[in-house]
Amino acid sequence: MSDKPGIELSRRNLLIGGGVGVGLLVAWAAWPREYLPNMMLEKGEHLFGPWLKIGEDGRVTIAVPQSEMGQGSYTALAQIVAGELGADWRTVAVQPALPSPNFANDLFVREWSSAFLPASVGVVANSGVSDAIGKEWAKRSGFMITAGSTSIRQFERPCRMAGAAARTVLCQAAAERWDTAWENCETFNGFVTFEKKRIPFAELVAEAATYDPPSPIPLRASPVNSLSGKEAIRLDAAAKVDGSANFAGDVRLPDMLYASVRAGPIGDTRLKEMDRAGAADIKGLVDVVRTDGWVAALATNWWAANKALDAMSPVFATTGRMPDSATMNEAMERALNKGPGSRFVDIGSVDGALEKAAGTRVYRSQFAVQPAVHAPIETRSATADYKDGRLTLWLATQAPEAARTAAAEAIGISPDDVTLIQMLAGGSFGRNLDSRIAGQAAVLAKHAGRPVQLVWSRPEDFIRDIVRPPAHARMTAALGKGGVIAGMAVRIAVPSFARQQVRRLKGDGTVEAWKSVADEHDPLAIDGAFPPYAIPNLSIDHFPVDLPLPTGLWRGNAHSYTAFFVESFVNELAAAAGIEPLSYRMQMLVGQTRLARCLTGVATLAGWDGGAENSGKGLACHSMYGSHIAVIATARTGEQGVRVERISAVVDCGRLINPELARQQIEGGIIFGLAQALGSATEYENGLPIARRLRDIDLPLLSDIPEIDVEFIRNDEEPGGVSELGVPAVAPAIANALFSAAGVRLRELPLLSRGL
Repeated sequence: MSDKPGIELSRRNLLIGGGVGVGLLVAWAAWPREYLPNMMLEKGEHLFGPWLKIGEDGRVTIAVPQSEMGQGSYTALAQIVAGELGADWRTVAVQPALPSPNFANDLFVREWSSAFLPASVGVVANSGVSDAIGKEWAKRSGFMITAGSTSIRQFERPCRMAGAAARTVLCQAAAERWDTAWENCETFNGFVTFEKKRIPFAELVAEAATYDPPSPIPLRASPVNSLSGKEAIRLDAAAKVDGSANFAGDVRLPDMLYASVRAGPIGDTRLKEMDRAGAADIKGLVDVVRTDGWVAALATNWWAANKALDAMSPVFATTGRMPDSATMNEAMERALNKGPGSRFVDIGSVDGALEKAAGTRVYRSQFAVQPAVHAPIETRSATADYKDGRLTLWLATQAPEAARTAAAEAIGISPDDVTLIQMLAGGSFGRNLDSRIAGQAAVLAKHAGRPVQLVWSRPEDFIRDIVRPPAHARMTAALGKGGVIAGMAVRIAVPSFARQQVRRLKGDGTVEAWKSVADEHDPLAIDGAFPPYAIPNLSIDHFPVDLPLPTGLWRGNAHSYTAFFVESFVNELAAAAGIEPLSYRMQMLVGQTRLARCLTGVATLAGWDGGAENSGKGLACHSMYGSHIAVIATARTGEQGVRVERISAVVDCGRLINPELARQQIEGGIIFGLAQALGSATEYENGLPIARRLRDIDLPLLSDIPEIDVEFIRNDEEPGGVSELGVPAVAPAIANALFSAAGVRLRELPLLSRGL
C-alpha cells in the first residue's frame, strides 16, 4: 500500500492522506471560519446565530439539521439548545435547517473515512491530519447527513454553544436595564432573572439581538439542566397523533399531478417497449413520460397513474448480470474459499493457536445472512415544482445535498437553483439515503410544467431498495486451558457496501460505480466483528464480493450481522467448554467494565438461569458507537414456528439527553432486531426480489411482540449512539435461546424457524 497516496479534493470527492493533507489544512486556514446564518425571519423575529431565532412573542424556533424519521432528533436536539438557553419548553418550536456548512456532520465523515478514501490508502485511524481534513471537508462541502447514530454525538456541543450564546446576550440586555454585571443574571423557563427581578425573553429579544456574545462562550456547569436530561414531551408527537403532521405525500399544490413510476430489474436495464394504447381508457390519465431507464404515468390521482402503468405493461431489457440468490450465495462461498481477502485485525498468531489446539479443541462454524430490506411504512415519495429555471422539492431525505444534486443533474440546472424542503419521514432505517426519486420527480415536474407528486408503489420500493448486504462468515476458534478462547479467526464475505454508499452520496449510483469498488476492501463492511473479549490470538478478514446488487446502510449496518456471527459462535464455544454463557463471557471481559455491568444487570433483570437445557433463555451482548447493551431473550419453537416470549435489555449509552426517547429507540431497535431474526429479508430471482409486499417479509405482527424490559445504567459518560444499538444483539440472543429450548443451532438469518 502506498505511504503517500495522491489527493483529489472537491465538493463531491474526498481522498485523504500523506503530507499533502498538511498543505490542504494550511490552505484552508485562509478560508472563512464562520458562516452566516440562513434562517428565514418573519416579522417580529430576531436571529441568534444559525441555530435559533426568538420572536417578540417569546416563541423560540430552533433549526434542526437532522432528518426526523421517528427517532426523536427534532426533540432531542431542541432540548439541548433550549436547556442551555433556559427556555420554556412550551414556547419551543423546530424547523428543518437549510443547507449550510454550519450543520455539516463531520463525525460521520471521520468515522466513515475508510469509505471516502481510496482502497490503496488502507485502514486510516480517525486521528491526526486525516481526521482534521475530514472535519474541514465536511464543513467546506456542507455535508449534511443523518446516519450512523451521529445526531447527538455530533451536535450536542454545537447545540449547547448555540443556546449558551443566546443566553449570554439576553443576560447582557437584562443586566443593562438592572445596572449589574451580566454574569449575575440567569435564565429559567423563558425569563432572565437577577435576585428577585425577572424579565421574559419576549421583552428583551430586540435589544439582545444587537449584542455580541462573549468569547469564549460560557456553558452551564453541567450539560444536565432544566431540560436536557429530562423526559420532555416530543415536539412531533401531537401532530402525528392528530394527523396534522405533513409528509412528502401530504403536500397539496394548485394544479398538481400525481405520478407513479416503473423501472425494470436491477442492473444495466433499459426500457424496451410498452403498450401506450393499453392505458387509453383509464380515467384521469394525463400524460406518460418515458426515459431510457423508467416510465412514469401522470394523472389526476395516484391510483389512476399506477393503474395506467399496469395497463401499459412496460418491458425492460437487462444487459449483464442480474441478482439471483443461488448465484450470489455461490459467489460468497467462493470468496471465503479462495479470497483474496484483506486482513484488518492480526493479533498474535492464530495459526499457532489452532495448531497447538489441533484436534478436538478446534471448532468451526459457518453463518449466513440474507439481504435485508428497509420496508419503512412510507414508500419513497417526493413532490416537485419547476418554475422559471428553479426547482422546489418537498422530500424526506437523510442526505439533503445529495438529493439537491441528483435533482439538479437530472434536469440540467445548478444545485443552487434547487430549494429542498425537508419533510418528516415515515420511517427510514437508511432508506432515505437513496436520492433517485429526487431526480425522477424533477424530470416529471419539468416535463409537465406543473407540480408533480411522485409516490413509489410498494413493489417498486422493494425492487429499487438498496438493501443491507447478504454476508457469509466462517468462524474458527481454538480453546485453551479452562475453555477460554486461545485463538479465533473471523472470515467474512460481504460486498463493500460502505464504499458503494459513499459513491451514491457523491452522485454516482450506476452499475459501473458498483463494479469500481467491488474488489476493494471495506473496514465498515465488517464493523462490529472485533469481539469485546480478551483473545490473545485474533484475525479478522474481509473478503469483498462482487454482487450485481446495490447495497447500503440499514439500521445497525454491519453490526446487524457481525454481532450475530460473533455472539452465536461464542455461545457455541461456551457449550463446548462446558461453561454457562454468562460466566464464559465475564471471564474474558478484560477492561470492558461498562459492557460487563450490562451483562450482570440483564442477568438480574431477566432472572438468568444459566441458559440451561430447555430453559429457552439466550444471551448476547454488543458495543457500538460508544454504547453498550446486553440482551436476554426467552424463546421457544412450536407448530407456528418461533415464539419469542420476552426480551430483556440493560443499556449503557452514557449521559441521556431524553431518557424516554432513548427507551423508545432501544425498544424500537429490539423490535427491529426481532424482525431481522424472523424476517425482513428477501431472495432474488432474475434480477427481482421475491418479496413485493410487506406480507412477504414475515415482519412480526403486534401479537408477536414479546414483553420487553429495558433498563439504563445511568452515568455521566459522553452520549453514545442509541437509535441502532437495540438491533444487533437480539438475533443472536434468540438463536441462543432456541438452542437452549430445542438443542438446534441456527446459523442463518432469518432464522430457519418455520420448519422446526
